[in-house]
Amino acid sequence: MPDYYPVYLNLAGKRCVIIGGGTIAQGKIGALLQAGCQITVISPDATPGIRQAAQRGDVTWLERTYQRGDLEGAFIGVAATNVWHVNREIFEEAEELGVLLNVVDDPDLCSFIAPSIVKREPVTLAISTGGASPALARKLRETLANAEALEWADLADVLAQARRVIKEKRVAIDPERWQCCITRDLLDMVQKGRSGEALEMLLSQLQNPETSGMCPDLAKCNTRSCQARQAARENKGRKREAVR
Repeated sequence: MPDYYPVYLNLAGKRCVIIGGGTIAQGKIGALLQAGCQITVISPDATPGIRQAAQRGDVTWLERTYQRGDLEGAFIGVAATNVWHVNREIFEEAEELGVLLNVVDDPDLCSFIAPSIVKREPVTLAISTGGASPALARKLRETLANAEALEWADLADVLAQARRVIKEKRVAIDPERWQCCITRDLLDMVQKGRSGEALEMLLSQLQNPETSGMCPDLAKCNTRSCQARQAARENKGRKREAVR
């Protein structure tokens, strides 16, 4: 089994060909549309969901079987025909054309595999077992979907705004200082609808060398003497002791 390289693809405006018209093929459409793909479905028959998507103009449905040459111009493809020799032909064409291909339930013919997704906008977690066990990937997804740690995703917009301001000012900030500033207090402010105040506080902590408990040198954090990092370590220690 290969070691897959995890990556997020920009599919906006890219052509995707899905060969197969069953429920699995239908299940691929939503995420690909959300990513901005231009989707062509090739199958002599299709689920009601695919037919409706074609009627809305969300996808192009070619009502026929796969033909060699169908992957021309595609960036990625999905083979979901349930016919091994057809999937093999699709795989061979994809290899010749350099098209990224996912063959459903056949990792040996895949150049990429689709992970299980946990999403809390705008943060996305992708989970993969490298094709070893889709059931385990699903179990992890369902477990992580309700994990308390995902609350931190609510800070993404404020952190992005602060990052833009810092880049425009060309201020050198140690990455460790960012970690010190990502606090529960900051998260609470955002979740209570006080994003403007949270942004002001974050920018002040990042840029003010006199911020209480943090390193006076913005560009080089001394983690040993930084009170904020020390407090975080102590808090983790207390949590571990409580678990025991």
